[in-house]
Amino acid sequence: MKNAIIRKSTLAFILVCAIALAGKAVVSPRHVQVDLLSSSWSFKTQRSPESVLSKQIPQASFAAPTQSTDGFTLKFSVDLKKFDRDRDILEIPWVVNVRLRRHNAQDRHRQNYPAFKMQDGSVPVLEVSIALQSLSDKTVRQDMVIGVPLAMLDNPEGRHEVILNFSGVCWTMYVDGKLVDNDFPLGYPQWRDTNAWKIDTEYVNSAEISLPAIRPERVQGASPEIASNIQYWTPRWHNAWVGDVVTFFHKGRYHVFYLFDRRGHESKFGRGGHYFEHISTSDFITWTEHEAAVPLERQWETVGTGTPFLFDGKFCISYGLHSTRIYPKEQTALQEQWDYLEKNGSTGAFSCDTLSLIPAGSTYSISEDGVSKFRKTDILFHPCENPSIYTDPEGRLKMLANYGARGTWESDAVESGWHCTNPNFPLGGDCTFFFRWGNYDYIIGGFTRLWSKPADAPESAYKDIVREGIDFYNGLSVPAITEIPGGRFLMAGWLKMQRWGGPLVIHELIQYPDGRVGTKWMDEITPETGKYRTLAKKLAKTETFSSDNESYMLTFDVIPSKSSGDKVGIVFMPEVGEQNACEVQIRPDDKLAQFGTGSAGKFAENEKSLKDGGNPQEAHNYAIENLMGVDKPFTVRLLVKGSDKFGGSVIDAEIAGQRTMISYRPGLTAKNTLFRMDGAELRNVKIAPLKD
Repeated sequence: MKNAIIRKSTLAFILVCAIALAGKAVVSPRHVQVDLLSSSWSFKTQRSPESVLSKQIPQASFAAPTQSTDGFTLKFSVDLKKFDRDRDILEIPWVVNVRLRRHNAQDRHRQNYPAFKMQDGSVPVLEVSIALQSLSDKTVRQDMVIGVPLAMLDNPEGRHEVILNFSGVCWTMYVDGKLVDNDFPLGYPQWRDTNAWKIDTEYVNSAEISLPAIRPERVQGASPEIASNIQYWTPRWHNAWVGDVVTFFHKGRYHVFYLFDRRGHESKFGRGGHYFEHISTSDFITWTEHEAAVPLERQWETVGTGTPFLFDGKFCISYGLHSTRIYPKEQTALQEQWDYLEKNGSTGAFSCDTLSLIPAGSTYSISEDGVSKFRKTDILFHPCENPSIYTDPEGRLKMLANYGARGTWESDAVESGWHCTNPNFPLGGDCTFFFRWGNYDYIIGGFTRLWSKPADAPESAYKDIVREGIDFYNGLSVPAITEIPGGRFLMAGWLKMQRWGGPLVIHELIQYPDGRVGTKWMDEITPETGKYRTLAKKLAKTETFSSDNESYMLTFDVIPSKSSGDKVGIVFMPEVGEQNACEVQIRPDDKLAQFGTGSAGKFAENEKSLKDGGNPQEAHNYAIENLMGVDKPFTVRLLVKGSDKFGGSVIDAEIAGQRTMISYRPGLTAKNTLFRMDGAELRNVKIAPLKD
């Protein structure tokens, strides 16, 4: 969600896709992939465990740790054979419980366990809870649960080595040396002077506990870990998603920072527990996953959106400390910062290490190598909790304040001296970001706002583009805009699947002479397809086709009639019935397209655009208006991406190569496609399976 203006690079990009022509889809000659960091970890220690259990000694006692804040590491060997009822297989009373549980195959709440089902459709899970004493009320204990669906493991019914590690900052499960789930604690276990513990020897062969916790080290796995594409990508785990995205182009690389999310904002007992992960690419073919740019390292940390930026030759990323999600505002350092600002007329610098209250507000990290390896400054420079920093085209360091503050700010340095230059614009909210394209300036505002003005006009000239109905919101949440070489601009965001979070989506922007902006698919990362099959040269009536695949590409040409009232509907339906069916509807005369609830019997009811109160950010039913290029024959491309992890399908539409819209349809596996026309004709209807 950012764009500090960058100077054009002379780096030659490898353009690997053919141009989309009538009825033909783009097919990449090279396969896009994401080279992931290893998920394997090692626990090296010379210390003897505090206590050991075995089949011969299934229960014992051990003394409480000297400091509960030092954590613990619990290792055990388990036989994951079939079980006919829920079983507690390891227990430390009042502290840890390990269980085998049969999960409801329809319940994706929080853990999304049905992303991995056994062949019979069941969802057995290995689940662990730790009881944590509340930081604010010592009489309250909360259970923090992590777990893994057994079908996610290489051998779901074999013997496995499990490690549970509580560091005080992170509560993590490893199976056979691989990280499979984690959460971020608030509070610590309430140990007793003497702690009894036991195992179920039918399942657990041995167990040992080490006090304090052992620090794990990432190690290289037996083979490289690779994701097959960046488009619609999510982190590899069953319950892991992409949250707010911020992007930047620097020294020949396009960088994507995203708030890592587990459980749809329900980690850290509902406080989010987000932090910035980082991937980048120099050619849009091979993407590299880096170590987290802003990891969580203290219990009071949870991170909100910021922006990457350049200052004094250093590659930085700003972000907000959302401590007020955990602590009452009066227990944080926000008021101290506001008092300083009111007294001095500009902000000061506050070290997180010396504050007497909980740090909250704006801070930033600096890359040590100009690519990754970010280091926290731990300096608070503004009470805003979502800082959007950029360098404007005139070289001034500026900030748009969001969440907890508002207005446009300016400074000569990052760490202090921020003063407000316009307290009433932008209007605040979640995330607002500036970019300049040619002769026009734009500010995109989080989920639903967009302003624009001529570049040489004053700030007072910004117009509300959403109110005019010519915005480019297309179903993504909090999109980020960044320029890449060749005068191209990319829009990256996340598609809502959980209460918060989903897959990464990147589309390319196009600009018209009057400054209006449209969207199209980015050729380099459009998923590869297999061979195309022609369904029909011409469709003149309602017709239904079936697909053997849950993920595929459809392309066709729309030929508007000379009369008014043209309407085209493409309904995606499951194999049986119409439950969860989705219609993509295009009305060329109205210059409007929409996602609606599908039906075999009639066109979907009209949906609202953003201007008229619709909600494209919900990524379900909504309309886009003022389409370009639909007053003459035009091509439509529709991509359907089904996934067990998604629990449904993504439908991504490109209309006339000038406007995109995307939707998530839970519960839909789109095996049947119905084409319905009123007036307009459809020609050159083709289908191809996705290779991913």
